[in-house]
Amino acid sequence: MNYKEKIVSDPDEQLILVDSDDNEIGYSSKSECHKDLGLLHRAFSIFLFNSTGELLIQKRSIKKELWGQYWSNSCCSHPRKGEDLHEAAIRRVHQELSIECSLNFLYKFQYQEKYTDNGSEHELCSVFYGLYDGTINCNENEIEDWRMISSTQLNEEIGQSNILYTPWLKLEWAEITTKYKEVIENDIGIVI
Repeated sequence: MNYKEKIVSDPDEQLILVDSDDNEIGYSSKSECHKDLGLLHRAFSIFLFNSTGELLIQKRSIKKELWGQYWSNSCCSHPRKGEDLHEAAIRRVHQELSIECSLNFLYKFQYQEKYTDNGSEHELCSVFYGLYDGTINCNENEIEDWRMISSTQLNEEIGQSNILYTPWLKLEWAEITTKYKEVIENDIGIVI
């Protein structure tokens, strides 16, 4: 099996259950964490920009149980039982996009969103960002398509009802553009 087709996610993998203060309170399978209204668990979202300030976004694979074929941020997933959050984020960027880059923590927030009758996201999500200008080689089990997009274009598309974006991307992008834009720009030397 070539890397582009490697399965990197398992419904039985143990995710970290947390309280609203991010204290670990146990573990449960990925499938249980996303069933019905969901169990609050630790997660992360990553925003990768290139040196011209464009954001890498991905279209989630149709194989995904939740929000398949929706456009989303560069990468998102969960740390597994016993795994450090930052190390999990680096692992997942490599597994989904075949890249390595530095990631910087930005902020943390809690959200809950239901997706049809298939389940829900109920996450305490840490948001990271980074700079990357190299080649992208997507894992086809996770990502159907990808592209680089300007802030202006992303804002326009989020406002259109005919383009599907994940709810967490919309929440995170609004927070980034209103509260953290200068932090990112000053840290990695770009204009977004």
